[in-house]
Amino acid sequence: MKKHYATGIETKRRIIATAADLFHKQGVHLTSPDEIIEASGTGKGQFYHYFKNKEGLVHEVLLTHLEMIKTGQAPVSYDINSWQELQDCLLSHVELQKRFDMTRGCPIGTVGNEVTERDELIRQDVNLIFQVIKNKLASFFIREKAKGNLRDDADEERLANFCLATLQGAMMIGKVQRSPEPVELTIREALKHIEQYQIRRSPVTRPRPVEPGSKQTKPTESSLRRSAAASRKKH
Repeated sequence: MKKHYATGIETKRRIIATAADLFHKQGVHLTSPDEIIEASGTGKGQFYHYFKNKEGLVHEVLLTHLEMIKTGQAPVSYDINSWQELQDCLLSHVELQKRFDMTRGCPIGTVGNEVTERDELIRQDVNLIFQVIKNKLASFFIREKAKGNLRDDADEERLANFCLATLQGAMMIGKVQRSPEPVELTIREALKHIEQYQIRRSPVTRPRPVEPGSKQTKPTESSLRRSAAASRKKH
C-alpha cells in the first residue's frame, strides 16, 4: 500500500511539473489535457483521478509555484537581506529568460496574462503569488528603513510594487524582442531609481592611535605665527 501511495504521489507531481513547463512555454489556453497526458507519460485515468478538470490542474500548478517561492526553492529567491542581493534577485530574471533563449516570460505572469473574468480562482492564485513576492521585497525595504538606511519619504510597499511591475513588463518586452538587453537595461534603471532613496553613510575617519613611547609633536611658536599671518592675509 505504501509503495502504491508513493507511486501515486510521484505520478501527480510528474503531471504538475509537465503542465507547469507547458503553461510556461505556450500558455494555459493552448495546452490541452491530452498534450499534458502524453508529455508526462501518464494515462487519462490517472490524470482525471487527481484533477477534475484543467482549471483544477492550473490551480495545483500555481500552488506549487507559491510553495516554492515561500520556501526559497524557486529559481529566483526573493529572500533579500542586502542591496547586493536585491540587485542579484532582479537581474536573475534575465538569466531565467536566457535559459529559454528569450522565448518565455515569467511563468506566473504568463498564466496571469491569460486570466479572464471567468477565471476567478486562477486570478486569485496569481494575485496571491504576486502578493507574497511583493511582501518579501517590502520586508527588505522595511528593515532598511528601520536601520536608518532608507529615506523617510520612501514608501516600502510602493517600492516593492515598482520592482514587481518592472520585472513583469521588462520580461514581456524581452520575450517579444527576443533579446535580454531591454530586460537588463530596464532593471538597472529601476535599481538606480530605488537607490535614490538609499542613505549612503560616509566612512568615519578615526584619529590614528598614539603608539606607546612615541612623542606627539607640538606646534612651535614660529609655526603658530606663520599660521596666524596666513589667516590674516586671507581676510
